[in-house]
Amino acid sequence: MLLTKDDRINYVNIGLMLVSMLAAFILPFETFLFAYAFLGPLHYLTEISWLHDRKYFSKGKYDYIVLLVISIIISYDFFAIKYEFSSSLVEKYEELNLYGKLLSMALIASIIFALVENIWIKLISMLLIYAFVDQWFAPNYINAGGEEVFKPSFATFTVTSLVPTLIHVYLFTGLFMLYGALKSRSYSGLIQVAFFVLIPFVLFNVFSETVFLEVSSYGKQAYDGDGQGFLGLNIEVLKEFNLMELPPLLDENGQQLYYVNGTKAINMEASKELVFYSQTGILLMRFIAFAYLYHYLNWFSKTEIIRWHKVPKIRFIAVIFLWITACSIYVYDYSLGLTFLFFLSFCHVLLEFPLNMISITGIGKEIVLISKNGFQTKLKQ
Repeated sequence: MLLTKDDRINYVNIGLMLVSMLAAFILPFETFLFAYAFLGPLHYLTEISWLHDRKYFSKGKYDYIVLLVISIIISYDFFAIKYEFSSSLVEKYEELNLYGKLLSMALIASIIFALVENIWIKLISMLLIYAFVDQWFAPNYINAGGEEVFKPSFATFTVTSLVPTLIHVYLFTGLFMLYGALKSRSYSGLIQVAFFVLIPFVLFNVFSETVFLEVSSYGKQAYDGDGQGFLGLNIEVLKEFNLMELPPLLDENGQQLYYVNGTKAINMEASKELVFYSQTGILLMRFIAFAYLYHYLNWFSKTEIIRWHKVPKIRFIAVIFLWITACSIYVYDYSLGLTFLFFLSFCHVLLEFPLNMISITGIGKEIVLISKNGFQTKLKQ
């Protein structure tokens, strides 16, 4: 029996998942660093180009500008913190807790962008959405000094920390794959999704006590990124999911210290060692490395289906030039690469939100059709 083009691509993707899993087992930190530096920028550039040609999967021609402006504001604050320059805008940004509010607004508004065409409904919806997130991220805790501050919840942690990272590269990727499999009524596509779901269980449970190669000194330094890298994500995930007890930060009398919002302060230096050398820290990193590496490989493997390479020649040359430049910066100084590529990385996450919403709603529609007409209906037509 001859395989269709879609079947071949799906089986190739299963192979790419296994390659990503193997790399994550052996060198989890270095696998992530390689994928993020050399595959990441090309993914950002080609996906933004592809989204642009498809009007960002929004009903309105200029909806994407809202997401773009939010990306610019968040990136400006990132640079302000990185290079320690202050302004009334930055101070106001921190005072109003705008990172959480703007990111949440972008995520929720993308549902409207993907489904609603009427401009007035959009404007009213945007006002209601901002009123909701403004309340959600408002001060909700009285600290020891009597000040009212914002105390994060697991829900706000999910939106602010996981949506731009692990939810983007794993959950949204899986949903996009599932939507494609259901829409095309592809058994090989469903097998591909099944592998995608099962591999994390393998990563957490097979060779769970074996360290194949320890993280290098360069890997530790690059992953930390001078305090602006991904190390904080690992620590947050370990803490929020209660995967392990992180060492507390103590004062000179040995008493537990607390952050201004009332949460227990963590000894970051001691926690970093747990990320790099503890069993749980390494298992978590295996999943992160697999999710990011396969996220990029999945995109490039489906070039003939998605056809992101079918762009004007001048744009293609510009994409290649910018990609080589980005890779060069990472080679020169990984921390510098994280800083200068932050906007591009964050921007592509937000611009993809409407497509993510279409995938989610599309899955629901296809399940309804399949329940009514059977899985093979489209193939018989």
